Amino acid sequence: MTRENHYSIEEINMDQKQMNFHGLTLQQDLTTVKRKNKPEILFLTSYPPRECGIATYSQDLINALNNKFENSFQISICALETDTEQHNYENDPKFILNTDEEMAFENLAKKINKAKNIQIVVVQHEFGFFANHEQDFKLFYEAIKMPLIFVFHTVLPRPDHELKLKVQNMARVASSVIVMTKNAATILNEDYLVSEEKVTVIPHGTHLVPPLIKEDLKSQYNLSNKRVLSTFGLLGSGKSIETTLDAMPDIVAAHEDVLFLIIGKTHPSVSKHEGEKYRVMLEQKVIDLKLENHVRFVNQYLPLNKLLEYLQMTDIYLFTSKDPNQAVSGTFSYAISCGCPVISTPIPHAKEVLMDDAGIIIDFEHPKQLSDAVIRLLDDDQLRINISLNGLHKMAATAWENAAIAHAILFEKVSKEAISLEYKLPEINLHHIKKMTNDFGMVQFAKIYKPDIDSGYTLDDNARAMIAICQHYKVGQDEADLDLIQIYLNFIQYCLQPNGTFLNYVNEEKEFTEQNRMTNLEDSNGRAIWALGYLISLKETLPPNFSEQAEGILRMALPNLYKMYSSRAMAFVIKGLYYQNDPKNIELLQQFANRLVQMYRHEASEDWKWFESYLTYGNSILPEALLCAWLTTGKETYKEIAKASFDFLLSKIFNDKGISVISNKGWLHKNRDQKDLVIGGEQPIDVAYTIMALGKFYTVFEDAEYAQKLENAFHWFLGNNHMHQIIYNPCTGGCYDGLEENYVNLNQGAESTVSYLMARLQIASFLKEHPNSTSKVCNPQELSRTIQAELIQIV
Repeated sequence: MTRENHYSIEEINMDQKQMNFHGLTLQQDLTTVKRKNKPEILFLTSYPPRECGIATYSQDLINALNNKFENSFQISICALETDTEQHNYENDPKFILNTDEEMAFENLAKKINKAKNIQIVVVQHEFGFFANHEQDFKLFYEAIKMPLIFVFHTVLPRPDHELKLKVQNMARVASSVIVMTKNAATILNEDYLVSEEKVTVIPHGTHLVPPLIKEDLKSQYNLSNKRVLSTFGLLGSGKSIETTLDAMPDIVAAHEDVLFLIIGKTHPSVSKHEGEKYRVMLEQKVIDLKLENHVRFVNQYLPLNKLLEYLQMTDIYLFTSKDPNQAVSGTFSYAISCGCPVISTPIPHAKEVLMDDAGIIIDFEHPKQLSDAVIRLLDDDQLRINISLNGLHKMAATAWENAAIAHAILFEKVSKEAISLEYKLPEINLHHIKKMTNDFGMVQFAKIYKPDIDSGYTLDDNARAMIAICQHYKVGQDEADLDLIQIYLNFIQYCLQPNGTFLNYVNEEKEFTEQNRMTNLEDSNGRAIWALGYLISLKETLPPNFSEQAEGILRMALPNLYKMYSSRAMAFVIKGLYYQNDPKNIELLQQFANRLVQMYRHEASEDWKWFESYLTYGNSILPEALLCAWLTTGKETYKEIAKASFDFLLSKIFNDKGISVISNKGWLHKNRDQKDLVIGGEQPIDVAYTIMALGKFYTVFEDAEYAQKLENAFHWFLGNNHMHQIIYNPCTGGCYDGLEENYVNLNQGAESTVSYLMARLQIASFLKEHPNSTSKVCNPQELSRTIQAELIQIV
């Protein structure tokens, strides 16, 4: 017996040290075991390189699921093929189903049922996939022993008896049926008598796109000075592209600089049966109408990145399908998510998505309505902008990240606890931070992802930004961070007045605004002290001129701080002085801490352990400040009140699903029932402050519940909130400004974006310092016998 076989599970140290067994770290061993035992979800679908809308849909969905939940489950593919359409796949599918092959369905069902880890089978259903083998397909899905989910890409209204029976048979055996529009769900319920409880609506996903400059893209594609109209998708007569061509003469007469892009190759099934007949007809029509200089064919099945570039340089997107029963269109969904104003025929999907001025609906095969709509939009720049913004807000919920969350929640429900969701941490991304920062400071607000320079600057945002970038520099020593830190530090100094106080509001012209006279600035002054103190705490890491400048500012500000009585302002100052760690300032720190203690003793009761008679914004900063005061002074009263008040706060903002911070639309008052709390109005800054406090409280008390709450709170940004939508945009690196009752505010301003970054850096620091603190991390004593045995085999 080799030495490796003598290791017992007790010998495997799960502390912060990593042991190495023959080149494999323990962390790698655990990852291997975890991956091997992850529940598996099998997708039965067409799949790239097959050129098909459902293949693309499945690939996009699976990529999103892996990006969000790769630690929760693994996804495998059963690729659909026929005798005449077979492919070489980049990653080998787990199974291939040749629907023309005898016994293929029966053999596949047996293989799936024998697979140990498969927990759910998801069938991307289109009638054409199984048209010639419907009975075999029925026997297949009835034989599957694990939960089955059908995704219906087509739901036809007013079915005949045969079609109705087919759909009912699938719905009968399914654990759930997914459709992409409310209209399709209504048809299933009313025309097919499928119960509402069995149907889940998950809209067709759309891509978050990196913001690109339209004119730069046009130049890159030789389209400078052109007003670009476009449509895309696999070509076939159902697209009714000729409707646009018939409208083009009138459009060109009004706008000679128009160019219409027809993007996409002929659909493979169309090409198989009739060749290029339809494209040739369109090309001849272009010649007949003398539109050669105004129409361009892009005869390719474009890779995603190129397609999204074409859409981002499109001024108006045209969708002219003539099929009134087309349930959904991924093409105009992608166009809207790229900021295109859309003109569409009234398929059900369009009527749902384009309502409320998010687009324009025209009748089927109506060139005059189309030309009038295009000319109207080209004549009115502001109307195009408004429709684009309305469309972006409407489509936010359909981002692939949100589609992945909706699917994952359904998987968790259907699996009956075999699947437990664990969100994947996004990479740290400073792109939007840098975009919002110019040579003077960080701009206050953004319109979607574009900095709104008209909103000016604030001390608040620049102070928080300095803390966040100092945290980032502490972790990675990125030299580029130093330029940002200097900008924010200079801004803080710019706001310092001769009397030692700070002003907060600065306009685009770098002038202090009247708002400074009308607003209590104590909190802003407190944040500046926090930021300066934190920078000074890194004096051994940062270049010396940084701490020298910060200490000079702090010396001027300190004499005025005694006049502060705002609870949060005092808390920020306590944090700043705690980080500065100068014995000369302990007296001031204790004075503010004592004031907080007095507030607490005045308001606290058996069922209300708080400093005020209401919970408002930035609540966690108060108990965290008292904990900092205890860490500085050792005074037990501070520690006791810090813990009692923090635990009380957590009891009000956490439930078994996650965090829901106090709404800015209705504070929680002392004698008011918590059931009366307003839904929505949740701000990223409150979640971030809670996460930062949880990290500090865990460090002091080593209470596993704090660690678990920290993880759950961060998941709020990733989709674990009442809307089940992302608040952090991984494409831009920005954070949305707020979670409302029925929507997410898509503007990505300074406060929200910096708050997310602070929370993300707190998570990074926490995991580095306490790698085995949360309940999701294995502990040798808690490993199941099976995993213990497999781990021993590995080492």
